[in-house]
Amino acid sequence: MKFLMMIQTLLTALQLRVSPSDDSERGDVPGWVMITMMTAILVAALLVVAQDALVNMFQNAMSKISG
Repeated sequence: MKFLMMIQTLLTALQLRVSPSDDSERGDVPGWVMITMMTAILVAALLVVAQDALVNMFQNAMSKISG
């Protein structure tokens, strides 16, 4: 009986450690910072590589709209 109580206590303590805390609104801040930085770097790299093509595409689209 004492063994079962010890297992139950151990499982309860493990569940409390594994289960999410009450502060579920905090989120994964370092993860979001990393995603934001990687996105900004990707956009900057694409801009460096394809800037001329993007500018031409934008100018063509604007000239079609304005007539």
